[in-house]
Amino acid sequence: MRISLYSDYFYILNYQFMKMKIRRVLFVITVLVLILQTIKANVSIPEIFSDNMVLQRNSDIILWGWAKTGETIVIKGDWMDKEATIQAGVQGTWKITIRTPVAGGPYNLHIRGTNEIILKNVLIGEVWLCSGQSNMEMSAQWGIDNGEEEIRNADYPQIRLFTVNTSTSNYPQQHLSGKWTICTPEEMKPFSAIGYFFARKLYKELGVPVGIINSSWGGTPAESWMPEESTQNDKFLKEAAAKQKVVPWGPVEPARIYNAMIAPLIPFQIAGVLWYQGEANTINAYAYKEMLTGLIKSWRSKWNYDFPFYFAQIAPYKYGNPMEGVIVRDAQRRALEVPNTGMVVLSDLCDTLNIHPKNKQDAALRLANLALNRYYKAVKLEDSGPLFREIIIDKNKAIITFDHSDGLHSANDKLTYFEVAGADKIFYPAEAKIKDGKVIVQSKSVKVPVAVRFAWKNTATPNLFNGANLPASCFTTE
Repeated sequence: MRISLYSDYFYILNYQFMKMKIRRVLFVITVLVLILQTIKANVSIPEIFSDNMVLQRNSDIILWGWAKTGETIVIKGDWMDKEATIQAGVQGTWKITIRTPVAGGPYNLHIRGTNEIILKNVLIGEVWLCSGQSNMEMSAQWGIDNGEEEIRNADYPQIRLFTVNTSTSNYPQQHLSGKWTICTPEEMKPFSAIGYFFARKLYKELGVPVGIINSSWGGTPAESWMPEESTQNDKFLKEAAAKQKVVPWGPVEPARIYNAMIAPLIPFQIAGVLWYQGEANTINAYAYKEMLTGLIKSWRSKWNYDFPFYFAQIAPYKYGNPMEGVIVRDAQRRALEVPNTGMVVLSDLCDTLNIHPKNKQDAALRLANLALNRYYKAVKLEDSGPLFREIIIDKNKAIITFDHSDGLHSANDKLTYFEVAGADKIFYPAEAKIKDGKVIVQSKSVKVPVAVRFAWKNTATPNLFNGANLPASCFTTE
């Protein structure tokens, strides 16, 4: 009898306990639902908008985000004379264009709806996107030339840095991981060295704040950085992309990186793009010109304006197959047919044994000079090495003319890495001499030249320069 009473007693206690537990669970669920409903109703913005950011100066920039359907969002920057308002659409999204001043800051930017977001310490200046693979990703802490001193001196409050954390997706995303930081030695240390040195040069020459967005990933091919339709709707590019092989360090499939690391940035206003990539496309080098031109055009189409796109030609390196590296380099040269592009040649900044040249200062300086000369018109200088223009056959000689050829000269006694071929398309080493700003090429083995090629090897580091001491790009006239 006593046992029965105890059993009933414990049963009642357990029942009451379960009821309390259920009530608590229901309470917690109710609270979470209310919180989630509140969050859903709150105004929110993508991660590219944050404290310490730089907005493109003197521009009609787009702000966008999410809110409750029909909610009124009020925008007010400290530089604005009056507020701007927009209502969230039926999908809970909103987008508004506001005008930025010439340059300046720091400002606060208020975004108000049900809640209020205040973005602090915002600067107005120049914004550039840096992208590509490991040579763009490479930071001062990787072991660049003079890295420790560069880190110590990297104290520039007017330069702001944003690193997009590596991520992939099968579909275009709205969010990414990253934040704006003030340039200090600590923040510069893991940041793209080329991005930092480029920003530093612009800041010193223009005297305005500079923001750099670094979205790069080592060992990744161009097709991973392109919208899916760019390769899937082009049979040639689709077949070329299929030649990529799975690697352990990053994605190679079309659009996987674009979806996660570029799409969420659009349409954040940028002045232009810096691109350093190509080593991962030696496997389908024959298609790289089309890959690069397709990438440039697709990004411009997504942003809806033709921003400048400046890229670094990959440096000579001992790749597995004899010609795959130089084919990519020449493809990059030929991609210059796309308007408002520029290329810097880096063949004099490498040792051919390291796929990651450590002299990132001069690489960034050359990219910065392209921007300062062509886009900003802030300086007047020669910003490119000699680029092949034309071949003229004169009996047993081939005459090569170049763009950017003022002060054409050899760094040594004799020009190197010129070859000539006849109708049989067999190339022979050739003698080359500079005369009247042109290069005269001939070989005793070729009576009637048909084609000339220059620096046509993976590891070729030729000695042809112009008056600005910038090296000539490889080429073939075939």
